[in-house]
Amino acid sequence: MAQIESRTLSDGSARYRVKWRLGGARTGGWQFETFDNHPAAVSFKLAVEHAGHQWPDGWVEGFGWHPDYRPGFGWTAREDETEDAEPVRFREYALDIIASMSGIDDRTRADYTRDLRRHLLPYFGGMDVRDPRALSAKAVREWVNRLRDGIPDPTIPINPTTGAGSKKGAKRGHKHGWLREPLRPKTIQNLHGLLFIILESAVKTEPPLRQSNPAARTKLPRVDDGEGDEEMCFLTREEFALLRASIQEDVRDMLEVFFLTGMRYSELTAVQVRDVTTRRQRDPSTGRTVLTGYVEVRRAWKRRPDNTFELGAPKTKKSRRRIALSPRATALVTARTTGKKPTDFLFTTKNGCWWRHASFYTRRWSPAVKKAQAEGLHKKPRIHDLRHSHVALLIEENLHPFKIQRRLGHQSITTTMDRYGHLISDIDDEILAAIDGEPDLALYEPSAALTDSAEVASMGGSHLKLVEP
Repeated sequence: MAQIESRTLSDGSARYRVKWRLGGARTGGWQFETFDNHPAAVSFKLAVEHAGHQWPDGWVEGFGWHPDYRPGFGWTAREDETEDAEPVRFREYALDIIASMSGIDDRTRADYTRDLRRHLLPYFGGMDVRDPRALSAKAVREWVNRLRDGIPDPTIPINPTTGAGSKKGAKRGHKHGWLREPLRPKTIQNLHGLLFIILESAVKTEPPLRQSNPAARTKLPRVDDGEGDEEMCFLTREEFALLRASIQEDVRDMLEVFFLTGMRYSELTAVQVRDVTTRRQRDPSTGRTVLTGYVEVRRAWKRRPDNTFELGAPKTKKSRRRIALSPRATALVTARTTGKKPTDFLFTTKNGCWWRHASFYTRRWSPAVKKAQAEGLHKKPRIHDLRHSHVALLIEENLHPFKIQRRLGHQSITTTMDRYGHLISDIDDEILAAIDGEPDLALYEPSAALTDSAEVASMGGSHLKLVEP
């Protein structure tokens, strides 16, 4: 429940702060609002609890109740507004906002328009952007819940085990088909972000169409709930070797360079001969001269609104980077430059064309995964999981997260840590050492059950027992 904290200022006056967790859950972020008098703080506290520990409808943070909102009564029309004022329909307003957006490419604009027509307009399309009673925070929450729950179609029963339709199965309580399937948490977050941008523009336009954004404080489904299809898959070196052996020979080098560099697929397939630089370097451990180098990530494939592709800039500004190549990766890349012009692509099909993602997945990747699984691979990796696996190898070698960020081309180190921070385990060793201190090895001796020294050695000395001092 919400709490009221009070403190006395240096001038003797009092301040009262209402404090609560968003949504009332322990994982909800702390929210605060400050008042000059205790009755106002109590009134706001009750409003927060009544709203389910969300920000109350009609409340403007740091200001108070909206002039058009009466606590206990709801929204009222302003005196200078007439009932016959022409409404600003969400449909026309949203389409105009997307059409006038700057700083986005044509494909992004087309994707926004598609998502708007599929998921936002069916619910908000006819609403008046200016009407806080209709287009409210409650309406946004109801929309989010609909996206999460989906719309079942009771006329199409589906067997949840086999996926086959069966009216008999429906009588046994089996699930039905969908008029619209439930959306994943990540998709819901993206759609909510689009709604937020549209409504925020209505708040900041001159003159403003609204006083507040009803999508500002919506609690959204967590992306990491459960183990959905978005779960990252990490391959060990041995598992990758099995996958590499299972894929057709003409793309094995491409697959291994993918694994050894962690590049995005759109970047790897856009690498040209002129982007590769090799150099001879002395290996300090062996004293031998080895061939190393680097690849410049300067471009990536971009999908156009008509589903054709063109070469463009990488994903972000930080994605323009130089990736160091190991001797193994250098050898694989160098072998692909022989007899090619500077502008030729490094990895191509037999016909000399670049590998489109859909073609590579259907003709090479999917058959290779199935074959590797038949040979003992117990995972089902996606193509992008090779990038994730590359990061896992770097973290395993205790590379600093900043170096990993630069190699991957993430916009900020926050992105790197949010995505891969759970793989960093060396901190656990430091915590355990701080708790227990240095271990007393004199307290441990081989178990009496393992009398054969060869047997102890074969098991790695892991069977130890604690000897009471």
